[in-house]
Amino acid sequence: MIHLLYSRATRRQLDEMLDRWKNSVRLAVDIQQGALAGGGEWHADCEAVLLAAGSRQEDIWGATWVHPSGAIQFDSVINLRPRQKHFSMEVQDMAIRNQMEQIIRDILEGV
Repeated sequence: MIHLLYSRATRRQLDEMLDRWKNSVRLAVDIQQGALAGGGEWHADCEAVLLAAGSRQEDIWGATWVHPSGAIQFDSVINLRPRQKHFSMEVQDMAIRNQMEQIIRDILEGV
C-alpha cells in the first residue's frame, strides 16, 4: 500500500508500507513540499502518487529506506534526469540528498 505523507507516519502506515518488501520501503520524495510517498513495488509507483497530488516531477527524487536500521539508499531509476543534467540513478547533489534525508527521517524515523 502506498501512503502519501506530509508528517510523521503512524505505526500502521509504516507496517503497510513495509508489507511489500518487509525490510525496506521504496520512496519518492518531493523536496519542495516536504512530502513522501512510500510503499509501492517500484519508486515510479510512488512518484505517480506525488504527481497526482500536484508535485512537480523535477522536485521528486527516489530512495529506499531500510528498516529497522534507518539506512537510506539514494538510488532509483526515477533519478535519471537528462533534462536536469542528472545522469545517474544515485542522487549526486549533496544538497538534494540532505533535503531528502531530512524529510525521510522526519516522517519515518522513530515510528
